[in-house]
Amino acid sequence: MTRRPRRPTIVRRVFLAVVCAFVLVLLAIQLWMYVAFRQSLAVDQGLSRLGRALTEALARIDDEAQARAIMASTDTLYKSLRISGNPAGTVLLQLSDRGGRTVYSSPALGGRILDGLPGQVVERSFEGQPYWVYTGESTRWSLHAAEPERTLGRVLRNNTHVVLPYLLLALPIVLLLVWLAVRHGLKPLQRLADRIARRSVADLSPVGFDPRYAELTPLVGALERMLGQLRGRLERERAFVHDAAHELRTPMAVIAAEAHALVGAESPADRQRARAHLEQAIARASHLSQQLLALAALDETLGPANAPADAAQRLRQALAQAAPQAIARGIELTLDAPDGLAARLDLPAFQSIVENLLHNALRYVHDGARIAVTLVREEDALTLAVEDDGPGIAPAERERVFERFYRCADPTVSGSGLGLAIVRQAVERMGGRIRLGTGLQGRGAGFHVWLPLAPP
Repeated sequence: MTRRPRRPTIVRRVFLAVVCAFVLVLLAIQLWMYVAFRQSLAVDQGLSRLGRALTEALARIDDEAQARAIMASTDTLYKSLRISGNPAGTVLLQLSDRGGRTVYSSPALGGRILDGLPGQVVERSFEGQPYWVYTGESTRWSLHAAEPERTLGRVLRNNTHVVLPYLLLALPIVLLLVWLAVRHGLKPLQRLADRIARRSVADLSPVGFDPRYAELTPLVGALERMLGQLRGRLERERAFVHDAAHELRTPMAVIAAEAHALVGAESPADRQRARAHLEQAIARASHLSQQLLALAALDETLGPANAPADAAQRLRQALAQAAPQAIARGIELTLDAPDGLAARLDLPAFQSIVENLLHNALRYVHDGARIAVTLVREEDALTLAVEDDGPGIAPAERERVFERFYRCADPTVSGSGLGLAIVRQAVERMGGRIRLGTGLQGRGAGFHVWLPLAPP
């Protein structure tokens, strides 16, 4: 049986962060104390001060026994005192006369003889351990004072013994306060989770939660925006289903009526007329169904799937499909575009824009009219224009022509009212903009589409 891995918690992460912070504080204090110690050595070392004081005191004494007594008392005193941060009792003293005869030597030295440079601190090694040795000379005596050298490792160990107990004392207090703060700070988040968990699946109303803490405000704001988008999408889908059902009712009724008329027709002429009307009704229903499916596909939440393509070549293919209808009606269809225009595009959306704009123009212009299509590239965007010299669109209707199932007031033109709605949806899907203005020579309608190009 496999054990489930423990999930990370904020409390555990904060606990580890505090422990790491204390370790870093300890290291920072160690470094600061070591730097301060090295700077104090550079100014005036304690061993140098001790050596100078003893040298000055012995310079006025000529009696050997008295000099030995001073050395012995000083040695005894420094068994309970410490200099340079070394433990007490680590100072070694040695006194000799000018002839080199040893007058006094600390018991810890045994038979070793200290040597050095007058008035300076030098490094010496005794039995593998580094020592500092100071040498002071007077007319009668030669004094040597030594202490263990404070290496980096020794300084760190000694400072750790000094600082660590205080940090260990402060650590549980800080951890307790941090734990209480985190526990209390997460309560609003838990209340928010409980409120969401109690909601039904169909409840998309605003949460109405006051986050109290500034850190939770972006989360609550994002949740409210998401619920608002879901509410808007659900309302659009309900309206879409209602409108689609209403729009499909008419062609379905016509199909049923014409099918009934076809069955009951008595003469070949009646059957031919009923058959033609039935085919027209079927074609209209098929076209409406295709547009509904296209609009539903463009309204999906998934983002566009950009693919490399030649936008100019795709535009030429769309115009080639529309050319027979334009030729049959004597409509002049022109294209102004480069020979090739490589780009990354949402091809279904781009194709829907081109086809529906062309279909809309061909539907509303009169026979013998002109339709001009232009495609240019401007830095990182495409600009597509479809302009005609037809009757145009009244200014009062220009804001409504992009609504679903909206039809212009012209009774001579039939349509589903979805073509321009599909165009707008496709443009928005690609992150672009569409603008409706006048067409050729100040007449007709002109649709101008700006589409940003996807990065390569």
